[in-house]
Amino acid sequence: MAKKYSITTHGCQMNEHDSERIAGLLEADGYEVTESDADADVVVLNTCCIRENADNKLYGALGNLKAMKAERPDMQIVVGGCLAQKDRDLIQERAGHVDVVFGTHNVHRATALMEAARNGGPVTEIWEEAALDEAEAFPSALPVKRETDFGAWLTIQIGCDNSCAFCIVPSVRGKEISRPVEEIVAEAEGLAADGVVEITLLGQNVNSYGRDLAIAARAAGDADVKLRPMFATLLRQVGGIEGMRRVRYTSPHPKDMTPDVFEAMAETPAVVPHLHFPLQSGSDSILKAMHRGYTGERYLEKLAAARATIDDLAVTTDIIVGFPGETADDFERTLEVAAAAEFDNAYTFVFSPRGGTEAAEMADRFCDPEEVKDRYARLRTVIERSALAKHAARVGRVEEVIVEGPSKKNPDVLTGRTVQNKLIHFASEPLRVGTFANVRVTDSAMQYLMGELVEVTAKPQHRTRIPLLNG
Repeated sequence: MAKKYSITTHGCQMNEHDSERIAGLLEADGYEVTESDADADVVVLNTCCIRENADNKLYGALGNLKAMKAERPDMQIVVGGCLAQKDRDLIQERAGHVDVVFGTHNVHRATALMEAARNGGPVTEIWEEAALDEAEAFPSALPVKRETDFGAWLTIQIGCDNSCAFCIVPSVRGKEISRPVEEIVAEAEGLAADGVVEITLLGQNVNSYGRDLAIAARAAGDADVKLRPMFATLLRQVGGIEGMRRVRYTSPHPKDMTPDVFEAMAETPAVVPHLHFPLQSGSDSILKAMHRGYTGERYLEKLAAARATIDDLAVTTDIIVGFPGETADDFERTLEVAAAAEFDNAYTFVFSPRGGTEAAEMADRFCDPEEVKDRYARLRTVIERSALAKHAARVGRVEEVIVEGPSKKNPDVLTGRTVQNKLIHFASEPLRVGTFANVRVTDSAMQYLMGELVEVTAKPQHRTRIPLLNG
């Protein structure tokens, strides 16, 4: 009987893709996935350290697993990801029943470390940075078990060279390292040949992609290389691959966003009209304290340029409430910029200090929790107003969607995503996951649209057989 594994993932798309890589490695070793930790021979917790209470979530989960481990000593508990990179030996000090701890730079060693732990006891292995002489530094070298057969993550860059005061990513993901263009295009072509029709390009700061490659080429004597990012060119190349119908990317940084990226989005049909454009704050003084490199006015100017260039553009964002030193006037400016931006939606967060960041050292400037709670509610009112208006404006339109499966709440209704990355629930006869269909929008809510099937426009191209859903 095959051994089983379970993976729980917290955090960003990078972590989700790392979990796919871990799953691929385990399945290459003969493991089968299970949804239940109680049935698993290997339990993997892929951690995040960006949000508040990340530590509590991890150690709470490890506490729950302790009894299972006592009953089944052969079960292995594995902790990876950003919190593992940050906490290192502390994890096994606090939870001695953990078998393996690895970080963000050595995901490719997960199964080797599990084998070492089976033979020699608990293992903690944290690399300070990615080893570029090992091809496994990038996901293309590893087997991957994708969450969907029609879509895939594609890492173009690891690490981050920014110094945002609230963010620990540079500490746990390392410096920016871009993959060569030809490697990315080759991987995308391979995915397309396997029937993948939607790719999301991943990087901590995608629109600085290639700057390090250009600097290295110039240092090697190529005087003709221009010292600028190559992201717009990459978008056009990946978007031009035969069979690739949708290209997304996340996440860009406003300070590095240039007009050529907007032009590439507008002129490459496969690149979707959706821009995730993190604002973080509308106050110039707070943006300066955050080290974001732009002002509220400059942000709105770039956003206006994007909308003027890209037809029917949807825009989402990130905003932090209660950054240390934020005054009532600072927050009012955030409300003004958010209202002017008319976002389709926003991920809004209350500031939480993360150890190892500059902002965590600003305890004397932390905002009053009750005031922050009130500000958060007021911001959500502004965001929800624009989100509702944006969705209501789509009623009556016909949207192209990729079928993702049945609705979680109503299995008789299908769900899909539009090119703008909007979730839509719609009535339909049974359709396979990965089907392209035109859907007429009949109603709207803040987080999703509702509709009815007009016609199927393309059948799934991926090779994996998937049963009919909704029937």
